[in-house]
Amino acid sequence: MSESFHNYFNYFTEIEEHFQKARGTALFLLSPLDWALIETWKNGGVPLEAVLRGIDAAFEKWRAKKSRAQQVNSLAFCSQAVMVEAQRMADAGQARPKPEETAAPFAGDEIRRYLERNSEKIRATGVPEYGVISDSLDQIITDIDVLSADLESLEQRLTILEQKLVAFARTRQTEEQSLASRKELDVYLRPYRARMTAPQIAMLEAQFLERSTLESAGLPRLSLFYLC
Repeated sequence: MSESFHNYFNYFTEIEEHFQKARGTALFLLSPLDWALIETWKNGGVPLEAVLRGIDAAFEKWRAKKSRAQQVNSLAFCSQAVMVEAQRMADAGQARPKPEETAAPFAGDEIRRYLERNSEKIRATGVPEYGVISDSLDQIITDIDVLSADLESLEQRLTILEQKLVAFARTRQTEEQSLASRKELDVYLRPYRARMTAPQIAMLEAQFLERSTLESAGLPRLSLFYLC
């Protein structure tokens, strides 16, 4: 297993903890928008170090202001600084450290129990269309001793299943539900649109709506990250 994939499982947690520390409030909970934003950074290949540097840079700039009437309440506040740091790292051609051998983050039994829970949650909805996803998860569970030896391939399979699950769930959404999700997205995103580029906003919207679609349908995320 590559070091970069191993770090994938720490990506969200480290960003959350770093933002909380920078904000000075350990109990602060990230919003759905924040989680979606982290997901766009991960999927876009933004190095973890660039995100952490960007958070620090954004807060340094905020603290330097004479007037700080508003607290920083979203990771979106740091989005521009994160992309600046990512570009700096790319321009500098910073070499990545040589990967070291690391232990697998999850044991086969942990993954089996996680997938069993997800399969049960999907079946519990009683929606026939979701049955094919549960069947696929059950097959993975049967073969987990072999599949858990290659977590990257397993994660890819789970990502494909999750995309299918989102597609099925969207066909069952009413216009009112879809509109409500977009209104919620607009509320979260409105204060930060000026800080992001159009492609960033488009990616963030897609991630947010996928997450919202599954949550509103009572469906689980399937990525191994959510086993953490």
